[in-house]
Amino acid sequence: MKLLGGSWELEVRPERGGRITSLRLAGEELLEQGIGVDDPQAVGFVEGGAWGWDEMVPTVDATESLPDHGEAWRAPWAVGAATSSSVVMSCAGRLVPWELSRRLELFEDRVRVSYVYTNRGHQPLHAYWCAHPLFRFESGMEIGVPGGVALAQLADGTSTKVFLPPGSIDRVRLSWRSGAAIEFAWDASVTPYVGVWVCNGDLGGYQQVAVEPATGGGDRPDSSEPAPLLGAGERLEWWVEVRDGRR
Repeated sequence: MKLLGGSWELEVRPERGGRITSLRLAGEELLEQGIGVDDPQAVGFVEGGAWGWDEMVPTVDATESLPDHGEAWRAPWAVGAATSSSVVMSCAGRLVPWELSRRLELFEDRVRVSYVYTNRGHQPLHAYWCAHPLFRFESGMEIGVPGGVALAQLADGTSTKVFLPPGSIDRVRLSWRSGAAIEFAWDASVTPYVGVWVCNGDLGGYQQVAVEPATGGGDRPDSSEPAPLLGAGERLEWWVEVRDGRR
């Protein structure tokens, strides 16, 4: 499925975990396109193909009861209302009774993603979600976070992840040598926890940088910084935006 709006082009595969496989600004691809691996049946996320943009629900780290990088990336998503520049999609958990609805909207100057998380169970549930947009990494690019200069100089064949102080930022600028640039922004009142993942040729050759706002800390729902606790039927709403950052 392809969406068009202003200078933006977006491609999404509902059947492939709702993955956003391509996001282009003025024709230039912003998301990492992977190393030729695409297997949603794999046990691990990297083995399944770590590229594009996925939603991590209800965990990132594997636990005794939850799979690596959660359930949403491997499950088919249902498609609702759609236009040439927008679409509503949803997915539900099998191991945990969560439901996530996501609306993608393309405007002239930005892409807006609006989320609704609903507890479909009968018991309270921590509403853990983490964004997982894997943007292209190139050495020396701008990564506008504290310590971003060092992250942009990460040694070949290595990877790292850092966690920023909760609520310390609500947007990050990324720019590339070509002149392409974005501001990635989020609703810090609901998603104050932020991790930054950088991979420069590790894990089989991936080159990616991900800014990962989340509703809870520590890459899992049962951390010391848990996500909001929702009662049966309760909802949580938030948004992220990818804004045109060219000057």
